[in-house]
Amino acid sequence: MGIYIFLLVFFNLISPIKTFSETENRDLEQKPVFSLENLFQGRFTKEYEKYIEDQFVLRDLWIGIKTDCERLFLKNESNGVFLSQHNYLIQTYIKPSTRSFKSKLDTINQIAAQAPLANKYLMMVPTTAEILKDYLPAYAPTDSEAAALKQTKQLLDKSIKFVDVSDTLNSKKNEYIFYRTDHHWTSKGAYYAYQELSKYMGFKAHAESYYNIKDVTDDFLGSLASKSGYQFLKPDSIELYVPKDEKSYTVDYVDLNKVTNTIYDMKSLQTKDKYNVFFGGNYGLVKITTSVPGGKKLLIVKDSFANCLIPFLMSHYSEIYVVDPRYYEDDISKLVTTNKINDLLILYNVNTFYNDSSN
Repeated sequence: MGIYIFLLVFFNLISPIKTFSETENRDLEQKPVFSLENLFQGRFTKEYEKYIEDQFVLRDLWIGIKTDCERLFLKNESNGVFLSQHNYLIQTYIKPSTRSFKSKLDTINQIAAQAPLANKYLMMVPTTAEILKDYLPAYAPTDSEAAALKQTKQLLDKSIKFVDVSDTLNSKKNEYIFYRTDHHWTSKGAYYAYQELSKYMGFKAHAESYYNIKDVTDDFLGSLASKSGYQFLKPDSIELYVPKDEKSYTVDYVDLNKVTNTIYDMKSLQTKDKYNVFFGGNYGLVKITTSVPGGKKLLIVKDSFANCLIPFLMSHYSEIYVVDPRYYEDDISKLVTTNKINDLLILYNVNTFYNDSSN
């Protein structure tokens, strides 16, 4: 036993420090800076423990062995993710405190208040924890996203139209509208939501036959596979809905000072997070200029769920401004006024919005 402990310590000391985990798709903890203040307040010890956990030699292997052993003993939960029916990984929804819920809802109302003259819409998307709740193991604890949506609608500022896509997604639940190993909806799920959204926003949605549907990968293991550590999962596929008669457009990544002629980053299909094929990820501000006449302008304030819905909206607006508040530090009201925004769409998924501290 002593020799094994010695070897573990030795290899941990000589192994290079890793900054990113491809398996978990996240930044890894780095060695904390020592100070007497941090030591006496307990911060240094906690941070160092996290650092050791993240940098432990062959960490990915040990995580995989742990989850595989748990599956042998019929344990279907790992790190808050449940191995569910039909090979779905589902992260359950835990409702926030009343105070936190109100604070998040106030954020939506405050964003909308910055566009007083625009038409305002909120689409809060239910996740697999709600739409596919019947797939969960019987013992899985999950709160009701439907109840959260109902309360959101009741407390929402009256100037904002609540776009309810729950019935639409429920009616299509037997189709491939959510990834099995990732927390996002698929392009097909986003397409059905786009059809419902058109009824609120006043444009005519295109039929599915309007698009060439391209399967660009069948080897996608997403965020929930990474978070849970489960191995030997059936990978997901990713589809792109590209108009058969696609018009030219430009995409200005304002943060990066980069302009392209496509919203798709095909290089991302060679990386761990293949969902980044849509825009290459998330940015503070992206401006899309299309060939659509009329000069109508849309501002989308969103999380990553919007990334695969935006392609459907591009045939209805001359300009689309996409803001992710996690990375956008400027004044939204100035953006609205300067660019004469006509419509504002706020789009989040329920679980991320109410439980992610970064929002």
